[in-house]
Amino acid sequence: MKTDELREKYLAFFETKGHTRVASDVLVPTWDPSVLFTPAGMNQFKDHFLGKVKLDYTRATSCQKCLRTGDIDNVGRTAYHHTFFEMLGNFSFGDYFKRDAINWAWEFLTDKKWLGINPDRLTVTVYLDDEEAGEIWAKDIGLAKAKIERLDEGENFWPASAPSQGPDGVCGPCSEIYFHPDEGKSVEIWNLVFTQFNRVGDPPENLRPLPSKNIDTGMGLERTVATLQGVPTNYHIDNLMPIVQAAAEVCGVKYTLDSDAGRRCRRITDHVRACTFAVHENVYPGANKEKYVVKRLLRRAVLDGHQLGLRDPFLFKLVPFVVEAMRSAYPELTETTERVASVIQQEEANFFGTIDAGLNRIDRVFEDMRKENRVKVEGGVAAELYQTFGVPPELFEALAAEHNLTFDWEGYTRAMELHGEASGKVQHTVMGAKGPLDSLKHALHSTPFLGYETTEAAAVVKGIVVGESPDDHLCDQLDDLSHKAVRVVLDQSPFYGESGGQVGDSGKIIGKDFEFQVSDSHKDGQLIVHLGQLTKGVIREGDAVQAIVDTDRRQGIRRAHSATHILHHALQKHLGTHAQQQGSKVDCDWLRFDFTNLSPVTAEQISAITQDVNKHVDEAKPVKWETLPLAEARKQGAMMLFGEKYPDPVRMVSMGSFSKELCGGTHLDNTAEVEAFEVLSEEGVSAGTRRIVALTGPQATQYSDQVCTAVRSASETIGCAQLALASNVSDLLEKQRDLKKLLTSGGVLPNSDAGEMATNLSSEEPKPSQAKEILTQVAKMLSVSPLAVPERVVALNEEVLALRDRLAQRAAAGPLSADALLAEATKVGDVQVVVAEAPTADANLMRQLIDQIRQKVSLSAVLLAATEGDDKVTLVAGISKDLQALGGHAGNWIKPVAQALGGGGGGRPDLAQAGGKEPERLSEALEVARHTIANMIEGKS
Repeated sequence: MKTDELREKYLAFFETKGHTRVASDVLVPTWDPSVLFTPAGMNQFKDHFLGKVKLDYTRATSCQKCLRTGDIDNVGRTAYHHTFFEMLGNFSFGDYFKRDAINWAWEFLTDKKWLGINPDRLTVTVYLDDEEAGEIWAKDIGLAKAKIERLDEGENFWPASAPSQGPDGVCGPCSEIYFHPDEGKSVEIWNLVFTQFNRVGDPPENLRPLPSKNIDTGMGLERTVATLQGVPTNYHIDNLMPIVQAAAEVCGVKYTLDSDAGRRCRRITDHVRACTFAVHENVYPGANKEKYVVKRLLRRAVLDGHQLGLRDPFLFKLVPFVVEAMRSAYPELTETTERVASVIQQEEANFFGTIDAGLNRIDRVFEDMRKENRVKVEGGVAAELYQTFGVPPELFEALAAEHNLTFDWEGYTRAMELHGEASGKVQHTVMGAKGPLDSLKHALHSTPFLGYETTEAAAVVKGIVVGESPDDHLCDQLDDLSHKAVRVVLDQSPFYGESGGQVGDSGKIIGKDFEFQVSDSHKDGQLIVHLGQLTKGVIREGDAVQAIVDTDRRQGIRRAHSATHILHHALQKHLGTHAQQQGSKVDCDWLRFDFTNLSPVTAEQISAITQDVNKHVDEAKPVKWETLPLAEARKQGAMMLFGEKYPDPVRMVSMGSFSKELCGGTHLDNTAEVEAFEVLSEEGVSAGTRRIVALTGPQATQYSDQVCTAVRSASETIGCAQLALASNVSDLLEKQRDLKKLLTSGGVLPNSDAGEMATNLSSEEPKPSQAKEILTQVAKMLSVSPLAVPERVVALNEEVLALRDRLAQRAAAGPLSADALLAEATKVGDVQVVVAEAPTADANLMRQLIDQIRQKVSLSAVLLAATEGDDKVTLVAGISKDLQALGGHAGNWIKPVAQALGGGGGGRPDLAQAGGKEPERLSEALEVARHTIANMIEGKS
């Protein structure tokens, strides 16, 4: 039986038993902060099991794509371990229980219509105290006692050892089904979990029966297929073996089961499949959380290739093989094959650039350990190797073992946790924590949202929560106006709860005797929770109220949200269909939009994108939304984001004929209501992800006016036409560089440069779009934000004028050279001593002059001083090598001189620099310099 056939048979079988077929949840469930990746089929049904949502069905079946890294070290080594795998499951939410679950499992496995496995090949385990399950297996199924093994809570309870060790919460015994092949170990293929207890406190009376009993089962797709196909490992099944063979070919090795190369090819297969699915959902390799896991998996696979002799990216070549193997169940993979391969190739190239350096560093570690007779690799060293060179610790451990060295795993774990990179060891919270809103979820299930139609509605107070976790609590009424963290739940609400990137509404909840100021709204499950503060009177549970949204703020949010849809369309038009949304946040006339793009967006592209958005705004296209079946929305061409899970039916938002997206947020009625759109910035946020920040409505108009004012102001500062601002600023920067170079080299201002820069005062003003392009270009030149350009241009212009003045002063003071300074030197014994002012010289030039003098005179001591403005003196002192040998020390010389100027400093024996802030005392300080060096030479200090 083929993999695709088994997947379909399973789902079809449970449909015949009244189960609703539910699509796989996303691999990265952003709605669930307790996990990085979906770890099991039941994950998407958490609230169903806990009764926190209204149940549209009480029986479900699914094939869930999962990713776990807890057994990552076994991947490729054992027959059945994976990081990415598919989990078949059937679930009951207070409907059927053990008898049906056991009977149906047996029927599916043994009936010739379905899998037709020989019953003699199957055995089961049950929890040792679960008499009910044991009796069903013996009497209903007819299994002999020898085929029913009773195990303790560590093996047959979920969570493992829950009765004695916890945690508190929903739990229950389980029954596992094993297949026995002709040769080798038995294989667990199905686990039936009977969630029937609520654990509270310590044993023995801590398992309390649940009022509603649930079923949660999981069958590993790959394991079961391997069983049915009679192959030695999961990697030899029909949809994985082609990837394994492709890996072997790309790596230039022959695949065999028990060889080192074979193990590496299996691990490469697993990791590239996991990363293909993750990157498809826009989870790119990075430094944190799920992105870190993807980076870790990719680098482990690259290291396998490196150990097989590869020195160039190769994993990306396997992506098409993964897509072909999985396309039947996940056809959406075909839409992103090229992008996924490109992302993986880029990460490979980055890592290949550091692998050899990392391995060389390991060799040096081993060499140092041998010299110091140490036998354990320090965990901190291993963590540094992983963080700097990306060398996984298991490779480090394996190399250490070859040298008869042990490995400090505890130290490594501590170091990684301190670094915030223990991503692969995330504790999966299965059912979530209890809180004061849980009882409201059980009672209400959801809060109907009225905000699509109105911004004001009558409602009833259903819950009041005071305080912040862990001390928060439900209360019947509240009259304390000092509480600033109060949450109110209504039976219905026009307030939008923050979700999907749209911020929550603010406003007021008004009752007969009270007023509650809503500062924010968010969603907890399906409840809309209003956060804020009681500002007047007493609020009571059961009060009739008016819920009133701040309409001005809502309109600003609507403008920004509708603009993101238009922007999304423009990005795909100008950058390509790969430029898909990765995240967004919309607030009042402000938006942040993250999207996929491997390179920065050019200024020309930003300009074209902005113009395109504003064109759609000017065209005043109608904005409409409708609820329709998911299949119909797909048929109509609605954009669906990779990695997003959509309900069925869905809400589709359309703008004219150019944009159709599935979206639950609030929107305008017409694109013209956006009013204006301006991009503030474009930047990278992680590998392959770019971010645009933009404004809409009055804020965009105001920004456009500020841009025009900034260009005008900057142009007036340097006396040029606005249209010529960029070229004139470029000239000014070049002039600044040239003048600095002259100062440093000791040069003077050429006669041709003595005057002001030529001006161009054309009165022509740029259009707003031109002004923005000019300001963006100048901002990039000056490395400042656009609106900071006028201030920076003023500073630049003043600096250029000041540099000219200093060069003019230098010219007036005469040439400054080593020979001129030596001509003024005094002799102390055999030492030539130069203590002098160096007008307009900077520290670099003074150091150059000192070096020139020391090259000319073997016994020399030089201290130079230069004033800058009314409050700064720079000192540089140098001692020749021969004088150092006699006890001369530049740092000791310069210190009292700086103190005489109200400053400080010091340095090395050969060269020292210091500063002061009282230029008026310079003559006195130079006398201190002469006296100090004389004493030092004559041995009196």
